[in-house]
Amino acid sequence: MTSEIYFAGGCFWGVEHFFKGVDGVREVTPGYANGNTSNPTYREVYSDTTGFAEAVRVRYNPSRVSLDRLVTLFFAIIDPLSLNRQGHDEGTRYRTGVYFSSEEDLPVIETVFAHISRRLGRRPVTELEPLRNFYPAEDYHVDYLQKNPSGYCHLSLKTFKYLRLFQDIELVLGDEPDRIARMGNAAAMIHGRMGFFWTGFYRAEGDTLVLGPFQGPEACFRISHGKGVCGTAWAKGETLVVPDVEQFPGHIACSSLSRSEIVVPLPDGTGVLDIDSTEKGTFDSTDAAWLELIASLI
Repeated sequence: MTSEIYFAGGCFWGVEHFFKGVDGVREVTPGYANGNTSNPTYREVYSDTTGFAEAVRVRYNPSRVSLDRLVTLFFAIIDPLSLNRQGHDEGTRYRTGVYFSSEEDLPVIETVFAHISRRLGRRPVTELEPLRNFYPAEDYHVDYLQKNPSGYCHLSLKTFKYLRLFQDIELVLGDEPDRIARMGNAAAMIHGRMGFFWTGFYRAEGDTLVLGPFQGPEACFRISHGKGVCGTAWAKGETLVVPDVEQFPGHIACSSLSRSEIVVPLPDGTGVLDIDSTEKGTFDSTDAAWLELIASLI
């Protein structure tokens, strides 16, 4: 069985390449969606006069990957609050959107939109509409980044590393019921693949975070609720990206070598995923989006 969904996420070269790496996806076709003319050319779409968005048609096996997962991954590669712009690309052709060909898909997609809206504190500007039309792009756009490995892509290279990492962690963790064991392998895989200075978990015990499985040099055993980056992220229930730890009020220096940090609360409030770097400004919204997805697997 094959189902399909359509995504507009900025330049379709990178979006096509991304979804081709998703387990369970059978076919990805770049093209033009929801415009006002017939059989548009790339030059016509580029003029922003046709109403089309650069988009991809994703055909997938629903027994291997769910629609919920595909839409969730889509939101991990776009800026959902940027109107008619993704990366350096600007214009209505680069707007973001999810277009469905089956009405049965709408409730699933709306559930993901609602989750994203809660996380952002507002509804994304990403369109959610029925598919009106879709025309495949010219042949030279197909597999563009595979044919041109150094070609332009508005998605960062670490996006593709995180996709593989996320899927591999999910596969390795499987149905293992022990939470600490899951944390241990997740920390090892993140640390090994991404090359961070320190990667680990702190587990909630009462009003204290207690050191859990980690990779890297020795660390603080306990962190109080609301203290330091870890305790603050835990108290607020939100991811904190800190470009320079020395500028964070009340920073707890477990290691003098740490320069920047990201802390992701576990979804059930039972701890945090903490990652440190020896360089300033290492982490950004891409890291936050993917590490939140990884934390959801714990």
